[in-house]
Amino acid sequence: MLRILAYLALVFAVGYGFAWLANRPGEMTVTFGGYEYQVSLMVAAVILTAVVTTVMLTWWLLKSIWYSPQTISRYFRVRRRDRGYQALSTGMIAAGAGDAVLARAKNREAAKLISSDQEPLVHLLDAQASLLEGDHDSAREKFKAMLDDPEMRLLGLRGLYLEAERLGEKQAARHYAAQAADAAPQLGWAVESTLEERVEQGDWDGALKLVDAQRATRQMERDAVNRRRAVLLTAKAISQLDADPTAARNNGLEAVRLAPDLVPAAVVAARALIRLADLRKAARVLETMWKKTAHPDVADVYINARSGDTPQDKLHRARKLQSMKQNNAESAIAVARAALSAGELKAAREEAEAAIRMAPSEGAFLLMADIEEADTGEEGRVRQWLARALRAPRDHAWVADGFVSDRWAPFSPVTGRIDAFEWKAPVERAPRMIEQDSEADLAAPVLDKPKAQPGEPSKSVIDAVAEDDVVEVDIAPPPEPAAPPVAKSEAKPKPAAENKADGAANKDVAATGKDASKTEERADAEVVPFTRPPDDPGVDPDEDNAETKSRFRLF
Repeated sequence: MLRILAYLALVFAVGYGFAWLANRPGEMTVTFGGYEYQVSLMVAAVILTAVVTTVMLTWWLLKSIWYSPQTISRYFRVRRRDRGYQALSTGMIAAGAGDAVLARAKNREAAKLISSDQEPLVHLLDAQASLLEGDHDSAREKFKAMLDDPEMRLLGLRGLYLEAERLGEKQAARHYAAQAADAAPQLGWAVESTLEERVEQGDWDGALKLVDAQRATRQMERDAVNRRRAVLLTAKAISQLDADPTAARNNGLEAVRLAPDLVPAAVVAARALIRLADLRKAARVLETMWKKTAHPDVADVYINARSGDTPQDKLHRARKLQSMKQNNAESAIAVARAALSAGELKAAREEAEAAIRMAPSEGAFLLMADIEEADTGEEGRVRQWLARALRAPRDHAWVADGFVSDRWAPFSPVTGRIDAFEWKAPVERAPRMIEQDSEADLAAPVLDKPKAQPGEPSKSVIDAVAEDDVVEVDIAPPPEPAAPPVAKSEAKPKPAAENKADGAANKDVAATGKDASKTEERADAEVVPFTRPPDDPGVDPDEDNAETKSRFRLF
């Protein structure tokens, strides 16, 4: 557009100049060789312009003739290069589509038309064609050859890294990734692999340097980088807690600042502060974290912060935590455990029952079993709480890629992924849906089981055994041969006296059989010490008198 405007401006200027000369008549006299030439000013300007134009055209023509061989050669070279790039483009598309035959053919064509020294993509297409053909050894050799070219070095490292991953050579893959990360920290695949290696080796300083390089390249969001740095600082603080509490405190507090919701960071920072006798600041850090997330590790460190505290002092600190996070199951469990240690069994029972009502869990029922054992000592009730714990949802734990751990770790032991552990219920055992016990149910005797209402689905045999219900398995005897049918005319009713006699005889036989069965059971009980599984708390005496229809039968 600017060139067109410049051309129009030039034409306008030339026309304006000729018009200006035409409006101002004059003569021009030139004396040359004894002759005097006199022409008008307008004619002189036209002659001068024609001479200049002729000289320029002559110079362009001579220059074109002089450079015509180079021009012709460049034309054919550009045409050859365009054909080569077209073949290269088609080959790369074929390689991406998985067409090995077309990719190899276009690679040969591109190699003939384009010099591989001028266009490195020819080497890439050659390696991709070898991979598609299944010749991985040749592809690795071509990737290794790329390492000598500074422009192709990163591409060669990437290819060797993928090949090592395919072969399962984890160490070799991380070796190539480390070289790529040192040369280009902005490469995400290289930094991630190297970071996982250094974290597994415990090289926290090296891992932090890589995270700082990621922050400098701005390849990740700021919050993600801060979270990753907080995880690494927490792991470093845990490793320094015994040897250098001061460094552990500094790293833990920085981790808390970067990730305020990271529970392990607050816990390790508080432990380091406690070792440095700064209990007030440690309590402040734990209280802040407790208000955000009620975690049992936070409660444990907070309650046992001072080693010389009595059980009553620990109970007071547990109640202080509960006041910060009311109507919470973890708060109730923390108070219940502290009350159990202090010997206040009534308060422990109330808090444990409240925790069960809010969030039934395996740990809450186990705690209730401990309280029952310390309070009443009745083995049946204790076993009943243990049976409920078996059916309750599992307690929360640190879970990463299906791996369950009681302790937090900075990376997953399965995949090596950083910050993989989450505080949640494990999924290895599907939690069974149980209803929250009401206050009346918790206050009632544990062994009193509610009767099944009409219309409710019957329970399975396993559930019945777990809930101490009696299960009778009656195996019917093989059927006897059918008697021949009797005609109605031949069938005569028995006298009433005979019926009464038969009924009395049947009763005597039933009583005799019943007594015999009881005698055999007592004899078996004397031989075998346990007549039921160890986890069976026994049968309520009231259930012995239950009707036969309430019992479960298989046949």
